[in-house]
Amino acid sequence: MKIAHVSDLHFGSLNHIPEWADTVREMLDEMSPDILVITGDLTMDGYEHEFKEASAYMARLKCGKMLVVPGNHDARNEGFTMFEELFGTRFPLVETDEVVIQGIDSTEPDLDAGHIGRENYKLISDAGAVKNKVRILAIHHHLIPIPGTGRERHIPVDAGDALFTVVSSGINFVLSGHKHLPWAWRLQDTYFVTAGTATSRRLRGKRYPSFNVLDIQGDVATLSQVNVSDRSTKAHMVVSNLLSRTATDFSFV
Repeated sequence: MKIAHVSDLHFGSLNHIPEWADTVREMLDEMSPDILVITGDLTMDGYEHEFKEASAYMARLKCGKMLVVPGNHDARNEGFTMFEELFGTRFPLVETDEVVIQGIDSTEPDLDAGHIGRENYKLISDAGAVKNKVRILAIHHHLIPIPGTGRERHIPVDAGDALFTVVSSGINFVLSGHKHLPWAWRLQDTYFVTAGTATSRRLRGKRYPSFNVLDIQGDVATLSQVNVSDRSTKAHMVVSNLLSRTATDFSFV
């Protein structure tokens, strides 16, 4: 089971690089992932023409299944309505014999900060309750601050409760974007994996455009990072015993 994790395409931005978008498409065609997860910011300002350009591009991507959640840029200018028109629900679910992936819209209209929402915690816990499958949550906003990205301003306002729900429910991986910097944290038995920007020049320092690949074989997963500029791939980490991990019962009270 191969899952490609792409984020922050930013169609409509002057910093969007069509050549990088072509490279991402070609590399996805070559690897033919079973599932493609796109964690938001398909557009720059949520305008209709940007969504149509992003949608046309995504329609050309070859993959078994696709799960897409909106980013804060997509929620601008009533863009969330365009997202629903083109991609359907903002809370998509993909389940196969090997994995369950729950997507959640963490955006708020015209705000850069995130919000998961108590009404959506059950979606997380239900995904975590699935037995004998790797359990994944896909959102745009990061739940844990990312080093090298400056003062934290955009983390979801209910990150603490969301983190508790994620960890206590037994979610294996949380996939996110937003900060344009690839990173991975481990909290308890959950891995929080952030993808960089795949097709935008809005990079930090001397970073390069990139996306992630999660290769799952039974209860072992290998996370790799793909450098779009030179097409190289490097393994980042290996996680084992995924299927034996269940909900964590803990309290500090």
